Amino acid sequence: MVKEYDLLVIGTGSAGSITATKCRKEGWSVAIIDDRPLGGTCSQRGCDPKKVLVEAAELIDWNERMQGKGIEGDSKIDWPTLMEFKRTFTQSIPEDTEEKFEKLGIDMYHGKAVFQSENELKVCSEVLKGKYILIASGAEPIKMGIEGEEYLTHSDDFMELESLPKKIIFIGGGFISFEFAHLAARAGSEVHILHRSENALKNFEQDLVKMLIKRTEEMGVHVQLNTPVNGIEKCGHSFVVKGEQEDRQVEWKADLVVHGAGRTPALDIDLEKGNVQRDKQGVCVNEYMQSVSNPHVYAAGDVASSDAPPLTPVATTESHVVVSNLLKGNNKTADYPVIPSVVYTVPKLSSVGMSEQEAKNSGLKIYVKSQDITEWFTYKQTNQGAAAFKVIIDQEKDVVLGAHFLGGGADELINLFAMAIRFQIPLIELKKMPFAYPTIASDISYMV
Repeated sequence: MVKEYDLLVIGTGSAGSITATKCRKEGWSVAIIDDRPLGGTCSQRGCDPKKVLVEAAELIDWNERMQGKGIEGDSKIDWPTLMEFKRTFTQSIPEDTEEKFEKLGIDMYHGKAVFQSENELKVCSEVLKGKYILIASGAEPIKMGIEGEEYLTHSDDFMELESLPKKIIFIGGGFISFEFAHLAARAGSEVHILHRSENALKNFEQDLVKMLIKRTEEMGVHVQLNTPVNGIEKCGHSFVVKGEQEDRQVEWKADLVVHGAGRTPALDIDLEKGNVQRDKQGVCVNEYMQSVSNPHVYAAGDVASSDAPPLTPVATTESHVVVSNLLKGNNKTADYPVIPSVVYTVPKLSSVGMSEQEAKNSGLKIYVKSQDITEWFTYKQTNQGAAAFKVIIDQEKDVVLGAHFLGGGADELINLFAMAIRFQIPLIELKKMPFAYPTIASDISYMV
């Protein structure tokens, strides 16, 4: 027997939940499907719990760099207790999400959804038919295609470790590797990052990345660039990672090997049977977030092939666009303002708007202000080891095009520059703005 709905939603994260909830409140019959605990990645296995863990690493760093400057006594991370604290934020999410959907009258299906036809999905033994289908299934670790790939631990599992191994290798030089490496090293592990190319954290300004790598190495993490990994072997309770450096074979031994080589849209759902086209970035959609090949289907978040990065605020924005277009007919297009991005290492690295190279390629008349600001009062007062900024300015319009920061508070500072870019605030107004002093924001007038 086929069950029919106005809307079928695959995924219970931000992109799926918003659309399901709003359509149900408008009287639509809605079913939502997930093969993992309800609530999505960000709140349970991603951004939020990661931030809880990273804050512990930051507290350790504060203590260490202020030793002998008014602070005495060591502190350390108690990993099992930290895990217990982290779970206070995540444990109730599946049950709370289920309760919310139940009160709204949204039918829930636990299992893997696959297309049966253009408007039908199969979940376990049940077939569901939808007038519309929203794909919001998020992302998953990219397949590396190396021997022994099955021995890799993914970020989801890393954040549930009951104890932290003595020696950890992270493969890949992206967000996951750097953020967790800083945490693990400050919790007492020996940590290595192996990255296949010359540039780690490739979407950030490389001169700031180099400063971060230097600081990362100073606190004990071994960062090895131009080191492609081609295999992993299990050796008793340990693992041997095989790679290349300067055309020679190199091996490392570790207790845990973590996948940090990036993520890809989670689209193993028989798209062909649903006549849903995709490319490397995800489901091919038009300006209304609707599939270009199947009008019954929309996509939002990490699975949509759009111009925006795979970040939670983007998923939220796209979900609201889908809601409007489902309820009112295609009337709203996705508008992506400048979106800040942060690497939660210690110190933090952040970016918004154009990079220096993008600005140069744009043909605009620009100038760049950049400086190592480790000796500025803001950073020297807490003995921070690395701090710098780079601001790209449109010389003719006298507005900010891009901003990039390394240092404590980089995550909040970048939001102020995101507003400056979006609303085209003239530099003279930024310079005149009387921010509270002394704060990180009060340094802005010296950065533009």
